[in-house]
This record gives sequence, structure tokens and C-alpha cells, in this order.
Amino acid sequence: MVGALLDIGADPTRIIDAMHTPTHFLTDCHELEISVKDIVLRGIRAKRVEVNVKEGTSSRSAVDLLTALSACIERIGISEKANRYALDSLNTLVSAEASIHAQNPGDIHLHETASSDTLADIIGTATALDELAFFTETTVYSTPVALGGGLFNFSHGTASSPSPATLEILRSKEFPCHGGPVAAELATPTGVSLLTCLVDEPVEFYPPIKPSRVGYGAGARDFTEMPNVLRVTCGDPIYSGLTRDEVYVIDTNIDDVSGETIGYTIERLLQEGARDAVAIPSLNKKGRPGHVIQVVTDSSNVERLCEILIGETGSLGERIHTCERRILIRESVPVEITVGDVSKYISVKIARNAAGRIVRIKPEYEDIRSLARQTMKTYREVEELVKRKASEIFQ
Repeated sequence: MVGALLDIGADPTRIIDAMHTPTHFLTDCHELEISVKDIVLRGIRAKRVEVNVKEGTSSRSAVDLLTALSACIERIGISEKANRYALDSLNTLVSAEASIHAQNPGDIHLHETASSDTLADIIGTATALDELAFFTETTVYSTPVALGGGLFNFSHGTASSPSPATLEILRSKEFPCHGGPVAAELATPTGVSLLTCLVDEPVEFYPPIKPSRVGYGAGARDFTEMPNVLRVTCGDPIYSGLTRDEVYVIDTNIDDVSGETIGYTIERLLQEGARDAVAIPSLNKKGRPGHVIQVVTDSSNVERLCEILIGETGSLGERIHTCERRILIRESVPVEITVGDVSKYISVKIARNAAGRIVRIKPEYEDIRSLARQTMKTYREVEELVKRKASEIFQ
């Protein structure tokens, strides 16, 4: 991470000086040698930051590490947000280790992550991010973490990748990850602590941006299957006036289900949390007329809605894919309407673009229908009255 941030413009002299500060506050830390090299890994040019430590201990308490980090931060003088990020990263690491070992965070003693280079990594990353203004008016995205695989040796013996602490951090932060693409440890506890404490939103694909700077940081190992590099991309958002979000789309083809069953299925899917559900007429194999049932939902509802769709329609399978949307910001507000001697609150959906401008005003159908029946007015008359009243209030 430090190498990639140096590659996009962080000052190497300042960052290296900051990374040396643990020698002043960690007992038994005799020397920290830090070097920056430009190398080529599998055809990709990248910066490699090497940290070599000479120290007289193999473990430290979490309290000692947090005390030393606080002193280091005060000495180098980074911003309050960078300060908080550094401490959050170490606390995330400590909490994960404590959870794995069933101990209180204040009682835990660390081994691999207790090395002085852990503090050097955290301080170097926080200082570089601060210098590059990542903590001011910047949104940070990340694709899912590649964990690698296979076995590795550490202080507790042989374990499979990812390490227990790495997985605990990802679990506690609800951060997406995947195995591979090589049989080696690609994500460490310190690395995922720094990443998950920085990222505002994990995404599967890049958001719409105009890239301005791209930096590559090289890992210590060289793999034949892939370049072992971390990429950081900086860019300006492509502003469309719309808000972006990501949903899951489930669809299935059916050709032997009654219209009543389809209608009931869509109604149930909506009741169970689907954002939208529709039936699209189709011409299926062997010339049979049928429908495609398509469901839009959040990730948390995918499995449950799939079960409902299969159970209600008898479908033998479903397709699931993520979909990026551009949407208006929506809110439902009550608007009091008086028609004759009848007063009633009507729920009105107000849709705005990212700049806050109202694009659409839509009253709730059930409320309009109820008021129209009460007052013996037409649906259209009541709807227009509500729209005018809402426009006067919100524009």
C-alpha cells in the first residue's frame, strides 16, 4: 500500500522518516531499515517498499503497541483524520486477534503483528494518505480482497490461507473477498486492517471516473501466475446528476405456470423484500409462450427470494447477476389535503437528483384512491390536487 501511494506522488523522504519513528518509542526495536525501489514484476513497473527490522523481542502487548503508535503519531504531526485512521487500523487488528484467542483486547499479546514493521506500515500508509488528501472530500472504493490460498507457517504452527485474524477482520467489517488466484497468502491481517478502515464502499466494478493517476505497489514475493502488485487509481467522478447504487437481479424462464400463480408469486416477492418484480412475456423453446420473471433485490435477500421463486413457480433454476443503477434520491412525505369537508394525509414520493432538484412528485396510489372514493371525485382530480399542493410545499 505504501509503495502504491508513493507511486502516485507521496513524498518518499517524508514517508520514510515517518516510518522510522517506532524506533523512538518501542523498546527492543534497535533498527528499522527502509528502502524504496522501482522494480518490474511480470511486466508491470511498481514501487517496492522493503522494511527490515532488528529487534530483541518476538511479542508485545497490544497496550504497548497502541501507546507507541500514539506517541509516533504525535511526533510526526499528521491530521486528526489520519491520526484516527491509524489508531482504528491498529485497534481493528488487535480486536481481531483478541477475538481469535478469546481474550480481552487489553490483555492480548501479539506475535507476527507485534513487529515494529506493523507500526511502520500503519504510520507510512496514514502519512501518505494524509499527504495525498485522501481524508478530505474523497470517496474510497475497493474491489473484493483476493485472499490467495494454500498453507503458510506462523507462530501458532501451520494454517491455511487466509489467516484466522485476516478472516475475522473481513467478517467483522462485512467486507467482500474471494480465494485465489494463487496458492499463497495474499492478504495479511495488517493489510486488511489498513484497507477496511479506509474504504467507504466495497464494489465489484470501478465507479464512473476519469482516471488521473495510477500507482502500483509491489509485494515481496514474485508469482509466475500474476504480477504481485496492488493498484491505486485516483480520478474525478463523472457527474450525471444521478445517484449510483448496486443491486442484484434474479430471473428465470417459465412456460407451464398459470397467470394466477405468476401474479401471486410477484405479490409475495414484493412482500418479502424485493425492490421490484415483473413478469415479461416471452416465446420459449419449442414455440411455447411463457414469461421471464425478473426480480430486483439487495444482496441480503438474494437467497431467500430465490427459494420463494423456485417454490412458487417450480422453476428448475435461476440466473443471478449484479447490476449497477443510476437512480434519483427518493423520500416519502405526508401531505395534508382537504377536499370539501374531508381532510386526509396523503403519502407523496419526492424524487430528487444528486443536486437536490425535484424531478418527480408521485402520490401514493392507495391514498389517492381512498380519498377519491370518500369525496366522490375522480382519481385524476385528486391526484392533480395533491401534486399541486406538494409542489407548493417542496419547491
